[in-house]
Amino acid sequence: MDVFSCVTYEDVALGNEAFHASRANEIAKNAVTAQGLRSVARVPEAVARNTIGAFDVEVRQGERCDQQRSGRCWMFASLNTFRYHIMRRYDLKTFELSQSYPLYFDKLEKSNWFLQNILDTLDEPLNGRLVSFLLADPIGDGGQWDMFRSLTKKYGVCPKEAMPETACSRNTRDMDKYLTRYLRGAAKRLRDAHARGTGRRDLLVSKKLMMQEVQQLLTICLGEPPASFDVRLRNKENELVLNGTFTPVEFFQTAVNIELDDYVSLISAPTADKPFGRTYTVSRLGNVFEDGQVRYLNLESDELKRVAVAQLQDGLPVWFGCDVDQSFLREDGVMDTAALDLDGLLGFAVEGCMDKAARLDYGESLMTHAMVLEGVNLDDAGKPTLWKVENSWGKDHGRNGFDTLSDAWFDEYVYQVVVDKKYLSKEERHAYETQEPTELEPWDPMGSLAVTR
Repeated sequence: MDVFSCVTYEDVALGNEAFHASRANEIAKNAVTAQGLRSVARVPEAVARNTIGAFDVEVRQGERCDQQRSGRCWMFASLNTFRYHIMRRYDLKTFELSQSYPLYFDKLEKSNWFLQNILDTLDEPLNGRLVSFLLADPIGDGGQWDMFRSLTKKYGVCPKEAMPETACSRNTRDMDKYLTRYLRGAAKRLRDAHARGTGRRDLLVSKKLMMQEVQQLLTICLGEPPASFDVRLRNKENELVLNGTFTPVEFFQTAVNIELDDYVSLISAPTADKPFGRTYTVSRLGNVFEDGQVRYLNLESDELKRVAVAQLQDGLPVWFGCDVDQSFLREDGVMDTAALDLDGLLGFAVEGCMDKAARLDYGESLMTHAMVLEGVNLDDAGKPTLWKVENSWGKDHGRNGFDTLSDAWFDEYVYQVVVDKKYLSKEERHAYETQEPTELEPWDPMGSLAVTR
């Protein structure tokens, strides 16, 4: 037997001897077994530096929103950027758009997207990587900005009162579970019919009938989306500022009134397969079939910061996606690479064992959560030092619903921002608008969906 290939009793004994040779290891063991890794690795001085007083640049929103036990962070972040336009236009103290309304249509469109992908891969092996990937999570809660843009262009938005939360929107687990089961069964029926020689037109007819059953399930869980609704908005002075009956598309055009296609998605992925300055898409990633796939421009992290600061300085919040759980003190609401000294606690490199590119390449990191940048502090040279973040975990999270994000953390774990394309340089805008995007594999980390609950 090759002793170098196995863990031997001698190896364990040597490991124990090395552990007990350090008094720091004994202290760490006693503390961590009682309090947990993050609590013991927490650096109070770093937390104290993440103050959330007055920011140099700040956009003030309304009351905090709460996605509860759902993975709708990308929807909440998008709607939180939309509602700011409404609050500013009509001088409102606070306002909230319905989050269950886009949830309904996202599940409907994702179901159709999934079934279309099944029809497109009928001749692929069932146990191959592609079909296995499609079957793994057909209609999960997660999403990206481009997907929300597609939903809004087609379906609009509505006030929360027009389609309020339900038990299944507040906690999507069971709805997702049974809709996923139905769709996997539908995929089997389509593949079996194809194997029997059923033609494509008949398969498409079957898909239409399946989609009716999907819609039935969604309506039972979430209620029926409103075709129109009445709106009466009063400003801070109690003056009636908007009154009428609107469809969801009309309400978006009237109350939000932004050009959705002006907002572009920028990523920062410093891996060898994704040169900066190039555009990318992800194979089979999307929701609204007729609106196509996502589109990114890959830029260095400093460029993402530059455009985010510019949009904040113009008084507009910024949608962004990140790997939220890394170096994160959830109770404090602090995202800071200096806030946790895990490597010092353990005595060897764990957090510091890979750089950003390696974490992406080796499956350690990807975008997991979407939030909104609402403020930034700048140094004497105009460079950002600390960012204010609106989360979607309710007012009791962090500091009245807000988090802070250090600039060093931005470099390591922010992967995506969405800004008006007017903030891009001439060269960046030309690249985004004219390049044929490189198509990434469906399982590429840049195809991850913001879904943290």
